[in-house]
Amino acid sequence: MHIATLPGRYGIGQLGGSAYDFIDFLKECGQSYWQVLPLVPTGYGDSPYQSCCASANNEYFIDLDLLKADGLLTEEELSACVTAYDDRINYEKLYYTRYGVLRKAFSRFDRNDETFRRFTEKGEYADYALFRTIKDSFGGIAWNEWQDDFRLRDEKTISAFKKSHADEILFWQWAQFEFHKQWSELKKRANDSGIKIIGDMPIYLAYDSVECWTRPEMVKLDKDLAPVAVAGCPPDAFCDTGQLWGNPVYDWEYMERSGFEWWIARLKKCFELYDVVRIDHFRGFDRYYEIPFGEETAVNGVWKPAAGRAMFKAAEERLGKMNVIAEDLGILDDSAREMFAEMGYPGMKILQFAFDGGDDNDYLPHNYKDGNCIVYTGTHDNDTLLGFIRKLGDRRERFVFALDRELELMNLPRCGGSDEEMCDSVIELCYASAANCAIIPMQDWMKTGEEGRINMPSVLSVANWSYRISPDYAKLGLQKRIKDLTERYGR
Repeated sequence: MHIATLPGRYGIGQLGGSAYDFIDFLKECGQSYWQVLPLVPTGYGDSPYQSCCASANNEYFIDLDLLKADGLLTEEELSACVTAYDDRINYEKLYYTRYGVLRKAFSRFDRNDETFRRFTEKGEYADYALFRTIKDSFGGIAWNEWQDDFRLRDEKTISAFKKSHADEILFWQWAQFEFHKQWSELKKRANDSGIKIIGDMPIYLAYDSVECWTRPEMVKLDKDLAPVAVAGCPPDAFCDTGQLWGNPVYDWEYMERSGFEWWIARLKKCFELYDVVRIDHFRGFDRYYEIPFGEETAVNGVWKPAAGRAMFKAAEERLGKMNVIAEDLGILDDSAREMFAEMGYPGMKILQFAFDGGDDNDYLPHNYKDGNCIVYTGTHDNDTLLGFIRKLGDRRERFVFALDRELELMNLPRCGGSDEEMCDSVIELCYASAANCAIIPMQDWMKTGEEGRINMPSVLSVANWSYRISPDYAKLGLQKRIKDLTERYGR
């Protein structure tokens, strides 16, 4: 469950009370992992996979009640922020209201605080703070549309801007400081409760990002700093025209010449935040799909080689063995399979993909030979399990047959006839499998329909990334069922 999905009275999930309550819920359920989506600021389409900074964190998650407890906000100011509970996040409203509230808190913060002073002296998030301040001064337009002295980072122009906007730049650094303070306390609470946090690292950068502005040599841009090619996926079961993500692709030759220093620093920061890191689109570190800039679909892309193997080896020489989950979904070629085997990181198995095809489907639990994988009912890009089952239509009979066959192979009872009973059977298959870890989205435990879907890939919609869980989730009696399954299968 993503932080944004948590319930609460301020329009989006936060790092305070509701997050602590969820940790208590997980402990009561006997769980040992909590997986979240990227914590970065959301970007185009409200997606955490299109952030303006790969290393910054989402200021919306800063808990306002904790700021009040620190004397930085008043009850009256908090009351003005209360949003009548809705099961959707209104990102537009947050954009126009939340930063003003945070600025009030910052105006009362002691800037001579020793910990904060060390934070700023180290230059933490200085580029991000400068980027956000310049972006605001230009009305929020993308950096490639700024006037040339800013777009090209003219030294005199930037130096003068820093002096004239020092307070605003400091605000953005403070917001990151406050996030880290609250996150550290939340993570400690989780770890003290026996729960590790699985984070998520998107592979690509957004074009309108700090990194593409400050480090354009890392990605394939032309002499005018426009993208030459963008990332995506070829046509597949999700979409017959492929997925056109639009992110600029990396210049892997440059990355290798630089000793992968940016990647190593990025991974280091991830492991400072999380206990385990799921790396998105891991096959893109072997070969990546490159689409000429300006194409309207992903059909005309080509595969290009990446230097991911060398990068991960260099990273582990510096950082030690990394606790990584490799997102290996989709069609893999022999080269990608060789990379996965060489790196040894556990991949992902999705049961929504398991029951089409024959007995050799890699996602069927009886094929998890060595157990070096993480099994899921679905991901943030899938419909909820109940939504998926309800849409089977003509495929339903074939699905039930394949599910019952797998249950029989795993010595489990056949599934019941209702949609909800089918959900129970699929979840139990996850737990009964040989996979070394089973992760279930909260919506699937709650048997939420398609309204609980997090994202529809390649579709721009206000429904994407906006779902919020009911504040009554802990009153549904799930704890006993989850704990019983956990203990039954030694999870």
